[in-house]
Amino acid sequence: MSEIPARASESEDPSDGARGGSAGAYSADTSAVRAATAAGFGGLMDGADGAEGEAAFGDTLWQSSPPGSIYDYIRVASFSIGPDGLVDQWSLRAEQIFGIPADRAVGMDPIEAFIDPDLRERGQRKMAEILDGREWTGVVPFRLPDPVPGGGRGEQGLAEVYVMPTRSIDGEKAAVCIVVDVRTLRSIETDLAASQAIFGQSPFGFLLIDPDLRVRRANERFSSVFGGTPDDHRGRGVYDYLSRPEAERVSAIMRRVLRTGDSITDMHVTGFVPGSDERRHWSINLYRVQSGSGRPIGIAWLGTDITARRAAAREAAAARRNLALLNEAGARIGNSLDLETTARELLDVVVPGFCDLATVDLYQGLLAGDETPPGLADGSAELRRVAFSSAVSDEPFAGTGEPVAVGAVHHFPFNSPCADALRTARPQHIPGEEGGLVQSTLAIPMVAHDTVVGLAQFSRTKGSEPFGDRDRDLAVELAARAAVCIDNARLYRREHERALILQRSLLPPGDPVASGLDIACRYLPGNVSSGRPSEVGGDWFDVIELPGHRTALVVGDVMGRGLRAAVAMGELRTAVRTLALLDLEPAEVLSALDEIARGLGTPGGVQQATRAARRPREADLSEVYLATCVYAVYDSVTRRITFANAGHLPPVLVEPGEPALMLDVPPGMPLGVGGEPFEEVEVDLPEGALLALYTDGLVESRDHPLDEGLQAFVGALTDPAAPLEDVCDHVLNTLDTHHGEDDIALLMARVQGLPVDSVGDWTLPREPRSVGRAREYARGRLLSWGLEPLVDTTELLVSELVTNALRYGEGEIRLRLLLDQTLVCEVWDAGLVQPRRRRARDTDEGGRGLQLVGLLSAAWGSRRTPRGKTVWFELPLPDGDTQLADPAEALLSLF
Repeated sequence: MSEIPARASESEDPSDGARGGSAGAYSADTSAVRAATAAGFGGLMDGADGAEGEAAFGDTLWQSSPPGSIYDYIRVASFSIGPDGLVDQWSLRAEQIFGIPADRAVGMDPIEAFIDPDLRERGQRKMAEILDGREWTGVVPFRLPDPVPGGGRGEQGLAEVYVMPTRSIDGEKAAVCIVVDVRTLRSIETDLAASQAIFGQSPFGFLLIDPDLRVRRANERFSSVFGGTPDDHRGRGVYDYLSRPEAERVSAIMRRVLRTGDSITDMHVTGFVPGSDERRHWSINLYRVQSGSGRPIGIAWLGTDITARRAAAREAAAARRNLALLNEAGARIGNSLDLETTARELLDVVVPGFCDLATVDLYQGLLAGDETPPGLADGSAELRRVAFSSAVSDEPFAGTGEPVAVGAVHHFPFNSPCADALRTARPQHIPGEEGGLVQSTLAIPMVAHDTVVGLAQFSRTKGSEPFGDRDRDLAVELAARAAVCIDNARLYRREHERALILQRSLLPPGDPVASGLDIACRYLPGNVSSGRPSEVGGDWFDVIELPGHRTALVVGDVMGRGLRAAVAMGELRTAVRTLALLDLEPAEVLSALDEIARGLGTPGGVQQATRAARRPREADLSEVYLATCVYAVYDSVTRRITFANAGHLPPVLVEPGEPALMLDVPPGMPLGVGGEPFEEVEVDLPEGALLALYTDGLVESRDHPLDEGLQAFVGALTDPAAPLEDVCDHVLNTLDTHHGEDDIALLMARVQGLPVDSVGDWTLPREPRSVGRAREYARGRLLSWGLEPLVDTTELLVSELVTNALRYGEGEIRLRLLLDQTLVCEVWDAGLVQPRRRRARDTDEGGRGLQLVGLLSAAWGSRRTPRGKTVWFELPLPDGDTQLADPAEALLSLF
């Protein structure tokens, strides 16, 4: 081992070899000890809380050191050496450092016990000098004695030793030694250097605050923000940096940290830096600093500027809020095809989540159906306020100028920002008026399909955050979405009105008139009872007059809603009327309708639909038109009605004195399905019976099953003898809670058959004399009815029809005269060949009979019967306004 490094005291001779050796090597260690000691004393003097052990001595205050002083960190021990050079006192700290108890250490030779053998000679010389009265300070390598004698060499160490000469009680020379463990000093030095590096080089603002909440130390980063040098901040408090409310809050939190020891992380503090009006935000971490014994000695403050992070967080929050607002707008706007409802949905989204006041104005001309209202291009056209919403006031608000009430028609001045927004289709920012409630307004044109349909205004009141560029972009997007929905609603309203016109034009005008029937009908579009806009459906009814004072009653329902269903209904209704005029049987009419329904959705018509039906996998079900229909033909002479049903609800019959009942009519398959024949059912109706045909909207609802609705309908027909109009109103009022979602068609008929004396019926043999008899029968019956003006014409036409029956027909001939609103003459025979009208040449002797019938009658025709055919003609009854054709003139006109 090298020689013992030592540093002589100022009283020593510097030429002494022991004193002068390696003094520079130790200087750093010694300075570290003294600096630490000075710091410890300084901390003790500044941080003392009580007056324990105080004694006034001039201006200096002496007090006892509380626990946790610097000596708790620096390992310092002391022992004394007697005149004989042996240890005669051994302190407790010496026991802790060297690990040797006092009973063993006392009487030891320290040179022999702690110094390596090759340094003992020099150690003995130093000991002699010390006992001779010299002080000595130096760094001495040592080894600890073996705890177990004979166990080997002990632990190696390095100690700084300070030896002070003294005398014993007997006056003999002795020495007191103070020993410090150099390894502990170096550890403290390293810790101090590390703490200084962390504190000084930290990129965060770092403060050490004493228990009085005063800055003890500040780092360069903190001072670079708040100005000055780190020493300039010593002794300041939080009130020197923060506003009073903020400082009070932070001070309370710091006292709690000092009291409880609970750390605070990410506490947000707001303030200003010197020389700037910009509000800054910091994230502060606080934790209590305490000594090795646990005594609180202050608070560590670690702060970082989060102003940019807060701004980014606000931007992110605003972006999330805007996305949520757009998502809400997509879910809530456009759920209704009503203009006002769609505008209100937009305002429900933006108020109060986006603005405090909002209005929607739409062009009045577009609302009225005019595609290009005057002034639309320059923004000066009239607008109607359709919606308004406010989170702060119930008064209508126009953004600028006088308030406008909802529903009022107005226009913006030509030079106003709102008119400019409409004219240019660009958003405008309108500052609030001085002293007004509103601080800023966004005027956003509502553009749909490159067409401006109106203007939306969003306003924020004083105290709200002003509109920014992001807000403007969001407002444009919201207005664009609403504009598309409003434009769709406008187009739907236009098409809906046209469809309603089409639909109502296809219904019978007023109350139809039928022979032998008293008719009353009702038609209600869907949602009328709920007050919502009606949607066009496919329900229809019809009353068709047939030859022979017969009447066809039709009620049908095309499945689905909208214009498509209305158009299909119109086509089917037209087809029904056409087929009815052919005088086909009810089952044949429905079979032909089924073919037509299958051809409606197919470009190639019925044939293509039939081929597609044979390949169901290739059929496009979206183009299939399905409909239900009940078709009935009533004969006023026999009071018999024939039903054929295609998937429709059964008719209801009420006979006089009997409860209402549903007729057992085979339901059949709906029209458009195809492949199934339809059945016919004949029912004899007594005089005064009530018949009701209806669609499912009257009895079906999502609130109750169909059977319940049918029973309610049957139960409502309690007074069939009442006037039919009253019966219809009673039924609708009774079932008011059971309908509203679908269209309602109700057709009611009371039976009033032809009286017996209004019918003339004769059977004629198949012989030439039957022509004369037919004229005689017709003349006699017309005279009995008081129809003498019709006798000549009737005789002529009857003779023509009977002659044709004899010439071209088969079997017996039947003549029938029917008197009701008109006079009808029918000639029946068993032949199947239908008469055909043709134009005779001047040289032809015949072929003019049917031409004559056509000239003299109001209408004529032929129809098939189960046993042949019937040829008929109809004459109007004579009155003051009817001019009957002259038979002679009609005959001459044929040549």
